[in-house]
Amino acid sequence: MSHSIKLRYAKLCYQYLVNNILTFLLVPIMATILIQSNPNEVLNFYKSLSLTSVHLVCSLFLIIYVTTCYIMSRPRTIYLVDYACFRPPLTCRIPFASFMEHARLVLPTEPKSVRFQMKILERSGLSEETALPPAMHYIPPTPTMDLAREEAELVIFSAMDSLLEKTGLKPKDIDVLVVNCSLFSPTPSLSAMVINKYKLRSNIKSFNLSGMGCSAGVISIDLARDILQLYPNSNAVVISTEILTPNGYLGKERSMLLTNCLFRMGGAAILLSNRKSDRGRAKYRLVHIVRTHKGADDKSFRCVQQQEDPEGKVGINLCIDLMQVAGEALKSNITAIGPLVLPASEQLLFLLTIICRKLFKSKMKPYIPDFKLAFEHFCIHAGGRAVIDELQNNLQLSAEHVEASRMTLYRFGNTSSSLLWYEMSYIEAKGRMKKGDRIWQIAFGSGFKCNSAVWKCNRTIKLPVDDHNPWADCIDRYPVDIPDVVRL
Repeated sequence: MSHSIKLRYAKLCYQYLVNNILTFLLVPIMATILIQSNPNEVLNFYKSLSLTSVHLVCSLFLIIYVTTCYIMSRPRTIYLVDYACFRPPLTCRIPFASFMEHARLVLPTEPKSVRFQMKILERSGLSEETALPPAMHYIPPTPTMDLAREEAELVIFSAMDSLLEKTGLKPKDIDVLVVNCSLFSPTPSLSAMVINKYKLRSNIKSFNLSGMGCSAGVISIDLARDILQLYPNSNAVVISTEILTPNGYLGKERSMLLTNCLFRMGGAAILLSNRKSDRGRAKYRLVHIVRTHKGADDKSFRCVQQQEDPEGKVGINLCIDLMQVAGEALKSNITAIGPLVLPASEQLLFLLTIICRKLFKSKMKPYIPDFKLAFEHFCIHAGGRAVIDELQNNLQLSAEHVEASRMTLYRFGNTSSSLLWYEMSYIEAKGRMKKGDRIWQIAFGSGFKCNSAVWKCNRTIKLPVDDHNPWADCIDRYPVDIPDVVRL
């Protein structure tokens, strides 16, 4: 038997022992008590208490009261009934050749900036099937308010129509509406636009989030969860999108051209419910949400920022320290979520390494917990190929664990806050989502934020998936091999 196999078996034995330590301790103790106990002694002890019927009634009332208080004070279970993702029409597809032709026409006197965008596109991990809104296909691009509203209506209404059809939900039955879009915040708001389109109730609780970055999808789920805790027998629709029409950068600053190469059309609509009647048909159950905000640090606050370049052209500036800031935010988020999800064996190893490093000034590397023991599926924010690579290395994940993220980036590009739902759809379309599976969604956003959502699969997702799944027409082609560089 090789040394590596011996180590693997030793680790499995250690995990089994530590994770079941209470069982190993309590079973012998309880067995000893039962063996040594005498039924007569128990009966004599009961008689010595001299309990009357009044005592028994009061005790029973106390038990019922405590049980009732416990049940009433427990957080309501939040179910994800279903969700739908926007599938861009073929007319919005942006092949590499078209993208580069537009770049040359927009920046005819800046060949260096054009070549820079070409290099980014070659290494981006995107395919030629990603989509941009119609206004960005015009030459020159036409970022008008009317066209931005048209894009918002196309994406949001398409996702919303799919959700209503999948779930059978009637618009009048929606109790809570949360819409998040970071960069496009018109008046009336996007949430008001949805209310007007579907004629929702006048007493609906609606919220519109903006400026929250790519992690706003998890933030919206968190907000909807908190509201559903206050109102029993209710549901909530969450819509996550990013409207690109008014946010294309037309300047030459390299740090602001990156977003042009990575961001693409996308959106998702999610139905949450706290109704017990939805338990049977719900796909998932929300287990944890952990949010980490590093905005108190100046470098973190400024690493992703909307600003003007020296020529007065507005765009999103991505700082060179972005990956370092994201790593620090992820570390803080992992520290918070680890105790909630990791088995005792991993927590103990992590604690021991910290003690050794602090007390004995040891130079040993910090122990990275094995999150594969806590989750079956990982939906990593596919902000770019470098983000996926970094998280795969830091969390020691396999190629299959990050397959959904890589394929989503390849097929749809960076769709911002809705990315995680395209990744979840990929796992479902592959037939990998089984009852009891645990899913970890990790999202990053400006500010700087790292937010996590943990779901548990409520029922096995059967194949074939319905036509509303964004991968329904192409899943048989995936996964594909993505070259490090695509020569243009």
